[in-house]
Amino acid sequence: MITPAGKSATLGGKYSLITNVCAMDSSVTAVQSDYSVYRGVIGDLLSGKEQLPSLPSITFEIRKAMGQQDLSMIELSKLLAKDPALSAVLLKYASSPLVGTPTPPQNLLDVIRLLGMNQVERITMVHSVKSLFSVHSVKHKRLFMEAWRRLALKASLSTYIAKHMHLKNVLPDNVLMAALLSEVGTLAVLSAFKNSEETPDVPAYIALCREYAKSLGVITLKQWQVDEQYLKVVQEIGNWKGESPGPANLCDLINLGLYHSLKLTHTKTDLPPIQELTAYQKLEEPDNSIVAGGLTFVMTNVQEIRMVAKSLF
Repeated sequence: MITPAGKSATLGGKYSLITNVCAMDSSVTAVQSDYSVYRGVIGDLLSGKEQLPSLPSITFEIRKAMGQQDLSMIELSKLLAKDPALSAVLLKYASSPLVGTPTPPQNLLDVIRLLGMNQVERITMVHSVKSLFSVHSVKHKRLFMEAWRRLALKASLSTYIAKHMHLKNVLPDNVLMAALLSEVGTLAVLSAFKNSEETPDVPAYIALCREYAKSLGVITLKQWQVDEQYLKVVQEIGNWKGESPGPANLCDLINLGLYHSLKLTHTKTDLPPIQELTAYQKLEEPDNSIVAGGLTFVMTNVQEIRMVAKSLF
């Protein structure tokens, strides 16, 4: 039996998404009734009565092709060209400040040469996930765009931290993917409400994410057959003081990215001091230098990081 996720849920969890929850309506009974309906909708996803979001067929086709050792760059570029929207995303990403190439790529073959096949596969997954969660109303779109904006910032922060620290046991190219997939559960919660009359307001959405995001995230990622390391990130996101032996790892980087995104957007006023984070305690000088409650090398480069966030999504 699948149990609801705990308070350390992802973007919508204890330390996530929007924490300035509005005051409760005076009609408590009506609110509780609405929330009961929302829980029922999510329950249908967990029980299998409703289908969880599935990746587009082109994504599976690309991932299958990437598993072939003799796949050439030309063959991959032809496959990517089948999806014009994906092609545009790849060209935009390869031209972004995050990549920092002096000569922007002119075509998909240039993109593959610049980024490498593995990173192309990861960006494909990013695009697929975003396109998967289509919106169905103004209210629905507002929640989605807020969630995605914060996700973009967290992903950019995590990737920036990874590139700065040069960890031997973590590939920076994996960080963007991990940051995205860590929030699949909160997006899956939103995807359950496809009709405008069923879309919850912000406080109800936050509460649903706290309760269900991790469970939905793990189930969805298993269905997508992603690497085990990404499942672990979902389970550990927002767990500031959890046991994590050894050097800084992928989960630590994503948690540092989440922590700074919450600090920069002022969405959580009761964050613990950064010195108390398990991830921080693994850092060495000069990476552990602190200013304004965050890592110095992050807080002094916020403008650049925000530019990357805009270019990513």
